Order: sequence, then C-alpha cells, then structure tokens
Amino acid sequence: MNVKGTLVSRPWLKGFLKRTWPLHVMLIPAVVLQFIFGYLPLGGLVIAFKDFKPYDGIWGSKWVGLEHFRFMFEYPDSKKVIVNTVLIASLKIILNVIVPFTFALLLNEVRRNSVKRTVQTLVYLPYFISWVFLGGILTDMLSADGMINSVLQNWFGIEPILFLASGNWFRFIVVVTDVWQQFGYGTIVYLAALAGVNPSLYEAAEVDGANRWRQTLSVTIPSLVPIIIVVATLAIGNILNAGFDQIFNMYNPLVYDKGDIIDTFVYRTGILNGQYSFATAVGVFKSLVGFLLIVVGYRVAYKLADYKIF
Repeated sequence: MNVKGTLVSRPWLKGFLKRTWPLHVMLIPAVVLQFIFGYLPLGGLVIAFKDFKPYDGIWGSKWVGLEHFRFMFEYPDSKKVIVNTVLIASLKIILNVIVPFTFALLLNEVRRNSVKRTVQTLVYLPYFISWVFLGGILTDMLSADGMINSVLQNWFGIEPILFLASGNWFRFIVVVTDVWQQFGYGTIVYLAALAGVNPSLYEAAEVDGANRWRQTLSVTIPSLVPIIIVVATLAIGNILNAGFDQIFNMYNPLVYDKGDIIDTFVYRTGILNGQYSFATAVGVFKSLVGFLLIVVGYRVAYKLADYKIF
C-alpha cells in the first residue's frame, strides 16, 4: 500500500497543505535553530557520566558512571545550593501568584479606561527590561553610598545598610525585585480571565443587595479560582529555577551562603573552575527533577481545573 500516495490523495489534507504551506516554510528557520541549539547539545550530557578532559574529548574521556552524582550529594555546598534554590524559587512562585491576582482585582475596579490602560502599561514595562540592565541599576541604588542608603541616612538617620552584602537582605531583594518585574505580565492573565466573567452574575448579586466588596468575594474571586490553580500548579515545574540572569547580575561572594542557586553554582564550578563533568551532573539532576515536577503540575492542573494542552 502506498501510504504517501494515500495521504496526498486525501482532499482535506491537500487543501490544508495548500492553505498553510507558507506557515510551514516560515517555521523552518525556528525548527532548524531549535534542533541546533536545543537538541544537538543534548549529546554532551554524556560527560556527566565521564571524567571529562578537554584534551581527551568526550569519547576519549574515562567513563565513571554515577560517580559525579554521588559526589554531588556528598559535596557540602550542594545541599546549601539546593535549599537556596527551592526557598528563593518558592517565594517567587507564591508572590508571583498573589501580587498579580490582587493587583488585577484592584485595577479591575478602576472605571476610567484611560487610567486603567496607563497604569497597566506602566507596570508591564519592567517585564521587557533585561536583568543585565536592571542588575546594574539596583546594584548602584542599593550600594553603601547609593540612593536608598542616602535617603535612609539623610531623612531618617539610619546607618547605611549593606543590602547586597547580607545574605538575608539579598534574598529579600531578589524576591521583591523579581515580583516587581514580573507582576505586570501576570496581571494580564487575570485581567483576561476577569473579562470572561459573565456580567449577569454581577447583576444578580447587585439585585440581591451585594455591594462591590461582596461582589468581589462572591463572584469575582470564585470565577478566578480555576486560572489561579492552573497558574500555581504549572509554576511548580520552576521550583528549581530561581532566576540565573537576575542573581548572576546582582550577587557576590559575600552572599554565596544565602544567594547561591543551582544555576550559578553550575556556572562557577563548570565554567570558572573547569569541573565540567560535575557541573553537568548537577544540571542533569536539576533537569530531571524539573521535568518530573512539570508532569506533576500538569496532572494536578488537569485534576483540579480540567486544564488540557490539547
């Protein structure tokens, strides 16, 4: 049986290809780039199971099996790095659900569309600014002689605070600045969900004598519960992604104890110290855990909110 001939002879398929072939052609560069930079490098993961030496090459290096993975769990800094990553990422995930949700509720109560659009645009802008740029600005503002400490000292008589030299302050700053950059984008999701709420529900609540606050509690929030569940559960997969670009552009050796995460640890051990196999093993471990958490997140979202990809 000629499968190719059978497929092409189907009228619906011929019509579909005739209509969409320009779109498929446009996808070719993206597919090629994804294959080159996303799939070909996966072959290099084998060095996690080898004692990789650059001069021996990948295939010439000695095979050591799971030795690097065992060392990863025995290495004193590994546990600290994993704890830092989970703690910082968890705080980011929680606040990046609560803050956009709350802000969307408040913004939804603004009746003048011009004001609403202006505010929404202003809070959305930081999302497009690179952490390379933001990191430099924040480092200058939070330095010992920066703007923040100058205000605290001149206006309130408070001695300069070493924000970026104290681990606890560093964690706080990392979480708060990430929420500040991201919450404008997250607000759009909830505003879109609010636009889909049936207006008749508000009319019925108003007929029953409910004020705006009561309508929010009885209509708005329950209507947003499914999207909150989806956003929160899908974010579980990022529990080991605490934001390399942000932390890398802001941290320093003084805050490694509280601010070092898996990605920055892999960068330092793999690129700077030349421990390529160990760094790759840590990266593989992170990827496997992240993959499992993504699967769990999608299953939970499906069970609780009937969320489906297709």
